[in-house]
Amino acid sequence: MTPVRTVARALLAGIFIGGGAKALLNPDPRVKVSEPVTTRVAPMLAKVHDKVPTDPRTLVQLNGAVQVAAGLLLPTRLHRPAALVLIGSIIPTTIGGHRFWEIEDRAMREQQQTHFLKNLGLLGGLILAALDTEGRPGLAWRTRHLAHHADNAVRRRLSR
Repeated sequence: MTPVRTVARALLAGIFIGGGAKALLNPDPRVKVSEPVTTRVAPMLAKVHDKVPTDPRTLVQLNGAVQVAAGLLLPTRLHRPAALVLIGSIIPTTIGGHRFWEIEDRAMREQQQTHFLKNLGLLGGLILAALDTEGRPGLAWRTRHLAHHADNAVRRRLSR
């Protein structure tokens, strides 16, 4: 891991660790805001298993715990799965928490729009972190490379 990549992912992780800890320890301010998402997700979760929590408060806390855990893993070698988990977390957080298009008050709408756009920027950073192979060839390149070498080996054998 290069130091620049590690520092960049640690900086990106900070907002998830801090925000996740707040949601975990004090979920109540976020519960009402999260209801547009939790009311849609809860029936799907109930179908998974009858013991899966569906109440908004617990879902907010679980999301906070996920953000803390994945945020702590973001600067490590597990950055790719951690980034994918955070992508899955930030999308409903953004849609539920920053619905600027529903707000009448101009100042409040602009504030929420700024938070919405900030989260889109964070999403972009997470996408980069999820795809970052740290300069090593990615899976697609490795697959093509292996197929090319296998093809060459077969052709050499057949031409003998």
